[in-house]
Amino acid sequence: MSTASKVLAELIDALRCLPGVGAKSAQRMAFHLLERDRDGGRRLAAALTAAMERIGHCRQCRTFSEEPVCALCAGAARDRHVLCVVESPSDLAAIEQATGYRGLYFVLLGRLSPLDGLGPDELGMDLLRRRLAEGEVQELIVATNPTVEGEATAHYLAQLARDAGVRATRLAHGVPLGGELEFIDRSTLAHAFGGRQALD
Repeated sequence: MSTASKVLAELIDALRCLPGVGAKSAQRMAFHLLERDRDGGRRLAAALTAAMERIGHCRQCRTFSEEPVCALCAGAARDRHVLCVVESPSDLAAIEQATGYRGLYFVLLGRLSPLDGLGPDELGMDLLRRRLAEGEVQELIVATNPTVEGEATAHYLAQLARDAGVRATRLAHGVPLGGELEFIDRSTLAHAFGGRQALD
């Protein structure tokens, strides 16, 4: 977009770094902040600056943290015998909000994807291997997404666990609660059918 203000153009361009924000959305956000909420814009700028400067990664689980070890890893109430591996901090947040899981986490910050340059080293697999070798973890819950890359990552993690003598489990996949079979996509239905379990 062409504007008379170079600073406005830079603001619009900067807002486009957000996921799902194109040129029009970025322009709408910039205009809103300038026209109606300059105080909000200043708060946003201050919060972004603070977050970019102070938030790093936990040295144990790799999630976002201001401290060297995050509150979850430092918490005494967590079950240290169970470790759940997720792809991203947002996956960790989803599990924390939706379940009663009380174990610890390991965040890969991605999934195996050679085309994107993401191999075991980029995902912190050496750190995970050392953690499993310590002997404290008894179960590794693999909670990667059911994509092609997620499944490849799950197989790699399962082998890592087996090599360390740790039991590996995988989140169940299939028909969603309240779903109707006729509306489920073919691959999800096939996966659910193949993973059927005995009724007690």
